[in-house]
Amino acid sequence: MKQLRILHRYLGYFLAGVMTMYAVSGIILIFRDTDFLKYAKKVEKNIKSQTSPADLGKALERKNLKITKEENGIIYFENGTYNKETGFAQYTLKEQPFFIKRLTHLHTARSGDPLFFFNVFFGLSLFFFVFSSFWMFPANSSTFKKGMLYVLAGVVMVLALIFLA
Repeated sequence: MKQLRILHRYLGYFLAGVMTMYAVSGIILIFRDTDFLKYAKKVEKNIKSQTSPADLGKALERKNLKITKEENGIIYFENGTYNKETGFAQYTLKEQPFFIKRLTHLHTARSGDPLFFFNVFFGLSLFFFVFSSFWMFPANSSTFKKGMLYVLAGVVMVLALIFLA
């Protein structure tokens, strides 16, 4: 039990910065559908002329591009326009600053990203913290028994969030 407590303590110290990064980036990601911490970036691009409205999003590398109207050879979409005759498109993107973008990218890394092993290691470390916490105090101690009440409350909260949210 003593070695488990020591490992729990030093792994916690080692991962304190990582846990802070995940906490901050997680909070930022909650607001990813807003303009929170984003700045406007003007983009001007020449693409193939006569691109159809259906293919415009792909040509401009913008997912879920919604066309608002088309008149006189100009296609209007959210925060921009595209001239079908000249192939000139101009629009405004909302982007996060470089550091915040990298921070949130680390949080949302996928299996194809070079750092996905880091995310797996961190996830496994969190599992270790969860399970090792059950061996921090003897099972017959009052601290352990109170802890089990908190575990039960936490499980009830998670189930409520899953089924009610």
